[in-house]
Amino acid sequence: MRMKNEGYRFVTMSSAPVKDGYMDILYHFDKDLDLKHLRLPIKEGEAIPSVSGVYFCAMLAENELQELAGLKFDGLVLDYNRTLLQDSTVTCVPLVNKCKVAERK
Repeated sequence: MRMKNEGYRFVTMSSAPVKDGYMDILYHFDKDLDLKHLRLPIKEGEAIPSVSGVYFCAMLAENELQELAGLKFDGLVLDYNRTLLQDSTVTCVPLVNKCKVAERK
């Protein structure tokens, strides 16, 4: 909320594994071409508070990270339940597990 009150716009967010069992969530903001980045270290499996209540557009990045990196966001204003980018038949998390693609006949 502080970033929004200071006039920063939400650009995107990303995640990166840092060591076994831990990840960093990186939030990227912009104000007049001045970029700020915030890092939130988390333990894998830990739910992350959603920022989509403050920056509605963050729900796209949060849904993407849920689908592709296996993260979970609490309080997400619009949760696609891992179907925003992937078909509902996908059963693994692409950036965490090696997904096998079934051949269509």
